[in-house]
Amino acid sequence: MQDNSLVGSVMNTRMLTCIFTGFASGLPYYVLIQLIPAWLRTEGVGLAEIGLLSLTQLPYTLKFIWAPLLDTFSLKILRLDMGLRRSWMFVTQVVLLVGISFLGFLDPTHHLFEITILCISVAVFSATFDISIDAFRRQILPDLELGLGNSIHVNAYRISSLIPGSLSLMLADLISWNFAFVVTSAFFIAGIIMTLFVKEPQISPQAKETGHSQFTAPFLEFFSRNGMKNSFFILLFMLTYKLGDSMATSLATPFYIDLGFSLTDIGLVAKNAALWTSIIGGILGGIIMIRIGINKALWIFGLIQIISILGFAILARVGENLWLLGAVVGFEYLGVGLGTAAFIAYIAKTTSKAFAATQFALFTALTAVPRTTISASSGYIVELMGWEHFFYLCTALAVPGMVLLLKIAPWDSDSKI
Repeated sequence: MQDNSLVGSVMNTRMLTCIFTGFASGLPYYVLIQLIPAWLRTEGVGLAEIGLLSLTQLPYTLKFIWAPLLDTFSLKILRLDMGLRRSWMFVTQVVLLVGISFLGFLDPTHHLFEITILCISVAVFSATFDISIDAFRRQILPDLELGLGNSIHVNAYRISSLIPGSLSLMLADLISWNFAFVVTSAFFIAGIIMTLFVKEPQISPQAKETGHSQFTAPFLEFFSRNGMKNSFFILLFMLTYKLGDSMATSLATPFYIDLGFSLTDIGLVAKNAALWTSIIGGILGGIIMIRIGINKALWIFGLIQIISILGFAILARVGENLWLLGAVVGFEYLGVGLGTAAFIAYIAKTTSKAFAATQFALFTALTAVPRTTISASSGYIVELMGWEHFFYLCTALAVPGMVLLLKIAPWDSDSKI
């Protein structure tokens, strides 16, 4: 029976849906951080202006502000009611397809303001799409499949970077930028078709049933379901579980350069080792979670994360060694893939299906806080402590999240918190 359950959890239409949602979710994000900067720079736009465009990523952090609307109101499309989740998924993808297509027809030297506004709009609709599919995924996946389904989604998200970051750049070089943007946006068609064929989850909005507004009901539900004390521990865990890991990788490329590795070494060895082992780790972690559950996975994968950080400390002491670079980076990002799989599955499990959009958006925004602050402070810490001791500090910062597992995810229980 267990083998049948495993096969049924891996080979089903829900997993196929997660592939489409992950790919469509990652595409606009990588357009903003990879394709747009390359386009603007080749057209002569200054680095200062390109750097300021990174502010267009703010909607991804602030999306929890309007997420309650997606838990409450569905959109009517040509007088058709596609349902609460599918209506938002459909509209946002269509807008993204049109908006990204239009970008390539603007002239960066004369329309930089219009491009900035359009990029902000793409980010807002992309973040809104993420809200809708996170809620959709939470509602279609049974608890047993949360780990694998979210792992597949995250890895499809990462793989989508190959379109704006590789294919689109080659098309721009060979043909034209406007053609590259049109082809890039055309990849949304698969996600739009998927949205038309999947079924709407049978979960109705509950804000009115609770007697609270759509903005307060999701938060009150979370605290009432878990209690104030447990809710505090859960939120603290979300802030700390990936803290050491995020800090260790926040300055990875400057670290490799300081050790004496060439840009070619970094591009061929470090970047490939990071991408593919994180994908392998994510999918492997999802499959393992079907067998052992989310709680045990958080313990095991968290321990692997801690051990893998120490590999950077060893590399810092040994210095330039190409084989060691590949091994350390591969093991570190295998741990990243495993840990992320368990962490996202835990976040999904912690959300209420009725308020999945708001709670998922809030929790993922919360996990971005350490990443943002770490990026600003890591450089100062390295200058003060040196690389090797910096990675020892990262290892130490990974411990509090593990200790909190005693409270929020005991080893011998995968029951509801």
